[in-house]
Amino acid sequence: MTDTTLHKSLNGVGIGRGLAVGPVVRMPDPLPEPSDAASTLAADAEKVRAAGALAAAAADIRLRGEKAGGSAKEVLDAQAIMAEDPTLKDDVNARIDTGRTAERAVFEAFAQFRDLLVSMGGYMGERATDLDDVSRRVVAHLRGVPAPGVPDPDHPFVLVARDLAPADTALLDLDKVLALITSDGGPTSHTAILAREKSIVAVVGAAGALSLEDGDTVIVDASSGIVTLDPTEAEVSAAEATLAARASAPEVAIGPGRLADGTAVPLLANLGAVDKLTEAVEKGAEGVGLFRTEFLFLDSDRAPSVEEQQAKYIALLSAFPGKKVVVRALDAGADKPLSFLNDEPEENPALGLRGLRALRAHESILRDQLTALANAEKVTEAEVWVMAPMVSTVEETRYFVSLAKELGLTTAGVMVEVPASALLADRILADADFASIGTNDLTQYTLAADRLLGSVASFQDPWHPAVLRLVGEVGRAGASLGKPVGICGEAAADPMLAVVLVGLGATSLSMSPAALGDVRAELARFTRKQAIEFAELALSANSAVEARAAVFAAATPITTPTESEKLK
Repeated sequence: MTDTTLHKSLNGVGIGRGLAVGPVVRMPDPLPEPSDAASTLAADAEKVRAAGALAAAAADIRLRGEKAGGSAKEVLDAQAIMAEDPTLKDDVNARIDTGRTAERAVFEAFAQFRDLLVSMGGYMGERATDLDDVSRRVVAHLRGVPAPGVPDPDHPFVLVARDLAPADTALLDLDKVLALITSDGGPTSHTAILAREKSIVAVVGAAGALSLEDGDTVIVDASSGIVTLDPTEAEVSAAEATLAARASAPEVAIGPGRLADGTAVPLLANLGAVDKLTEAVEKGAEGVGLFRTEFLFLDSDRAPSVEEQQAKYIALLSAFPGKKVVVRALDAGADKPLSFLNDEPEENPALGLRGLRALRAHESILRDQLTALANAEKVTEAEVWVMAPMVSTVEETRYFVSLAKELGLTTAGVMVEVPASALLADRILADADFASIGTNDLTQYTLAADRLLGSVASFQDPWHPAVLRLVGEVGRAGASLGKPVGICGEAAADPMLAVVLVGLGATSLSMSPAALGDVRAELARFTRKQAIEFAELALSANSAVEARAAVFAAATPITTPTESEKLK
């Protein structure tokens, strides 16, 4: 142990409710940067080497995806496409023509593309870490050495890393990996999303994690986001007792989400593709709280027709007869460049022409999407709610709601993702039928911290009182006007935070299907009165760390409410 011994714990963002105790094993350092010395081979020979390594890396990544399945397969398929990108291959060849080795040419070409993606931010920025992983795997093939990956000791361990590539996270040996700690990343990183899907105990964005050394014993508590360093025997015993108690506790039956006093809190699924429907239904989703329609538009040089979209929407709606399905209009723009929408470069795309702003500039695309949704609703039994992304003004709200209803949709609302819409929630909800809070972007914009940038990951925490205060503003406006207020960001997947959000006025929670069970179980432990008390505690704190600690201290230990308490 190094200077972390001065600190008894590390704080990060926990994923789920899991708990683990075990010895640390660190991820190995990445391969060294290839030398920039001139090649001793002919350019054509180097190009053949590069092409073979790119193809081999793509094939290996696809194989990992087939083994992993689920969301991991989608992520890894996207990585494989990167390795096959003809533009990148042309760049590699051009660099080889200047005398570089295949290794150096691959390194430089991928690095330049990575910097471009980082500068774009948003959806494309999320691909930057993936691109680094592909580059390392290609260079490893060229060197004839194994690609850097997860170590494989002969005992269970807690894996510590700066961050994990999707290819590594997807194939973690869950019989050995007790927990995962990363210094970078946040609740929306691929590492967090895949950890949640695979039920891996994880704390991400834990500053100081890289000071841990092989063999250090730690307790990883995802529910609180705390990593206890060099725990005492008493602390280890307490953690093991908690693990035993959880193992013997009966599972919460799949059913409607509700608090201990019977207050209904519908639990919905966030979906990004139709093929995730089965998992959502199996895990008890009571509907869809966020259906991302971008998959219909990305990787296309034209907008899909009304008929093409309609067929996809019918498949979605048919899986939820009689239930609410909230569809987000296309959320694209400079950070998710679409040649037919907006591919002009912007210095700060997160603050640029995106979401509803981009759709208004190309209203025919928005009209086609809303028409396809209205047509699909007519031939299914689901209840379609449609919402506009990145709304910041009352005028934008009126525009979208009016257009949606003109085209045959009866329930139209807005996403609250920027502080302006939260602060004007009472006026916005006077026109909108509902609001859905996207906590990922709301946190980013409130704290001015890029949610994809590891260096500011500690700021990207939805427990921050400033973020919670804005959520409360929307909750109060919804209650006053009798309008539903949902949460569709990853904050809803944090079980204890989910209780706080309900206390702030959220009327439904939407999350990745894998998180439904944990959130359902946590809600069932508390009454509405307790949820409100927890919310007040969090709001009175001065930081995300203080807010989380105050709520957990109040909630643990918690006794089962009496019948009289349930009625309060």
